[in-house]
Amino acid sequence: MRPRKVPLRKCVACQEMMPKKELIRIVRTPSGEVAIDLTGKKAGRGAYLCGKVSCFKLAKKTKALDRALKQPVGDDIYDALEKEFIAVEDQFIAAKELESDDDEA
Repeated sequence: MRPRKVPLRKCVACQEMMPKKELIRIVRTPSGEVAIDLTGKKAGRGAYLCGKVSCFKLAKKTKALDRALKQPVGDDIYDALEKEFIAVEDQFIAAKELESDDDEA
């Protein structure tokens, strides 16, 4: 049996290719709302970021999310996303570590 293909995505800030499950998805819903999508299944246009705050700050500085989501993202949305991103970062890292422990077992 062939090994399963792992989907890869590129971080919009650092341009590093990584497995999709190791990245955090930012989604622009059809209604125009911008939010963090931890499930990776929300409807809408998505952009991926590494789970690092430094990558988020780089994306904010270079307006990478504006280009990736094909919509201007206001400073208020960036600020709200940054708070949410910092809160989600610990949860995301813990889930990633748990998943790697399962792979080793």
